[in-house]
Amino acid sequence: MNNEYQFTGDQQYSRDVQDVMALFMVGPATETGRIGRFSVTVECSAYQVVTQIEFQNEYGKTLTKTEHSNIQAAGNGTQPTVKQSIRLSLLKIMKEFTSYDPGPWGILRGVRPTKLAHRMLDQEQPVERIIHTFGHHYGVRADKAQLVTNIAVRQRPLLAQLAGTGRNIGVYIGIPFCPTRCLYCSFPGFTLPAKQSQVDAFLQALDTDMTNAAASIQKHGLTVMSVYVGGGTPTSFSEADFAQLLTSIKQTFINEHTKEFTVEAGRPDSISAGKIAAMRSAGVNRVSVNPQTMQQKTLDRIGRNHTVDDIVTVFHQFRQANIGIINMDVIAGLPGETEQDMIDTMEKIASLEPDNLTIHTLALKKGSRLKTSLSEHSLPNETVTGRMVEIAAAYARQLGMQPYYLYRQKYMTGNLENVGYSFPGKECLYNMQIMEERQTVIGVGPAAGTKAVNCRTFDLRKCYNAKDVTAYMNNLPIYLGDRQLLLDNLFAAGKEEISTC
Repeated sequence: MNNEYQFTGDQQYSRDVQDVMALFMVGPATETGRIGRFSVTVECSAYQVVTQIEFQNEYGKTLTKTEHSNIQAAGNGTQPTVKQSIRLSLLKIMKEFTSYDPGPWGILRGVRPTKLAHRMLDQEQPVERIIHTFGHHYGVRADKAQLVTNIAVRQRPLLAQLAGTGRNIGVYIGIPFCPTRCLYCSFPGFTLPAKQSQVDAFLQALDTDMTNAAASIQKHGLTVMSVYVGGGTPTSFSEADFAQLLTSIKQTFINEHTKEFTVEAGRPDSISAGKIAAMRSAGVNRVSVNPQTMQQKTLDRIGRNHTVDDIVTVFHQFRQANIGIINMDVIAGLPGETEQDMIDTMEKIASLEPDNLTIHTLALKKGSRLKTSLSEHSLPNETVTGRMVEIAAAYARQLGMQPYYLYRQKYMTGNLENVGYSFPGKECLYNMQIMEERQTVIGVGPAAGTKAVNCRTFDLRKCYNAKDVTAYMNNLPIYLGDRQLLLDNLFAAGKEEISTC
């Protein structure tokens, strides 16, 4: 943080001030008695919030701006709450002081803005009012307010069908290994061990994890609607190990009610004819081929050991194998890329006609090599990255796809978002389940999380396995116990039972 602020007022609002000031790279004063370049004062009455910021410029001159905001009375949803008013006022004043717009999502900081739209839909609020609320109460730009609301509306019947009476669930299986680690990646990823004995030990632990999960599923009469094998790169395993893993997953979780079985197959250098055959034999009906870009210069730069032609070849192999749905991912804002690069990437992807397309915005995560070597790379600025996102979205619409899920991450360029597009009827069910958190998802493997959802109240309880592979294997009984207790507390008492979820 280059600048600092000092806050005067009710300290229960200190986090609200901190969150908004962080959008402008301004942190709290770190030295006792030190006054930062920004002095923030908040005063609240019964129906009004007064927010004032004093700014000391580089010439020592003090400038002051003040905002008066009407606040929501009890039982009245027409005006923002106190917290919303403080955040909105701070956002407006800081934009004026800095001439900087920190992004289209206003004061929203969470990963899942669609959850907010769903809560308003639960209250039977009309779409027009929801869009207005996003703009008036949260400062969200009109096009993003429309986008997130439309996505939630599209999801409603799909989520209701998935949830049933509350005992339908999803299963996520995390594989932590990758051929190499991409420049931008901060996910827990490890190179596949060279010793087969170490691979066998991991697969044995994973099998124990799956068996334990299956016991809980049977105990509580749960139905697995979707299975998602992610990572990492699940296809990093040898053909024999990969085929055995998929066979075990099929025998353990897949049933006549399972609608979706996804495997992430994002790295062409880890795909073979034998692995594709294993996926088809196991009943995999959705794969994710994730080029991130179709620019060879960028693939080389980010550490991908394959060519653009390899991506095209693997895509066609999956089509020829009749794997039902193919997703492709792209990232806007990769090092060295331009708007023209995104146009070229999307032209090549459009020619392949994938069934799903996920448009990501680059996030500069702390654990990535890109973050630690940022001075060595030239990144597109926020404006260019925003236009790259718009270019990719336009291609998705031209293909006939519609947005069906959305999420955000910390440290995204321009504070933008990730959006999944699909043809109608080909939406990824798991993606909606895990993002909207309206259905229980059982996590298996390192870094996997189990989310136990009460479908009457949407109350959520969760637990996570260790990210580190060795810690996961050594402490597996503890993680299994935590998960079992979590599921018992929800399902044994019948807390999830509903007429419609």
